[in-house]
Amino acid sequence: MSDFDQMGIIVDWVDACRKGDLTALLDLYADDAQLECACNGTQRYQGRSELEAYWQPRLSAFSSAGFGLEEIHPTPHGVDLEYSVAGALRIQASFRFNPEGKIRSTICEPARQNAHDGCVC
Repeated sequence: MSDFDQMGIIVDWVDACRKGDLTALLDLYADDAQLECACNGTQRYQGRSELEAYWQPRLSAFSSAGFGLEEIHPTPHGVDLEYSVAGALRIQASFRFNPEGKIRSTICEPARQNAHDGCVC
């Protein structure tokens, strides 16, 4: 069991997304963190600069379209989150953490929607 609040970190992640605060969002990730997005074909990003390139346009979309927390729950190895953009587009994200309490990896994919809707996660 970790000695940091994994759920609290993801609540901070949600808050950073809602505010469009790229710096706060990136600060939640480990320096060597990985993100795998399977929303429009599988793409992988690693390290702060690649995560910044990934998140910057998405945070703009979140702030203009609206970002909603749908479900959040702990898992044996991290936290799973489902969120929505514009009240309709739903994304499932799984987070894993390093021992220092930083996000080590994120995997996202579409959740409960038509495949042709696309994804902005």
